[in-house]
Amino acid sequence: MKITLNPDADVVKTVKEGLDAKGGYCPCRLERTDDFKCMCKEFREQIKDPDFEGYCHCMLYYKSK
Repeated sequence: MKITLNPDADVVKTVKEGLDAKGGYCPCRLERTDDFKCMCKEFREQIKDPDFEGYCHCMLYYKSK
């Protein structure tokens, strides 16, 4: 398993700016809860799944098998 940043520098820049603006919370979500603090709960659970390969909700991180 390997987790990498999205190879698209514009996506990474945009998402990181959103994270900074929202204090580390997912810029794609309206709520600011622990579940949406980057790395969000959804992606942490996907990481645990050995069959999952893909991007997190915001497209910042990519998990490969």
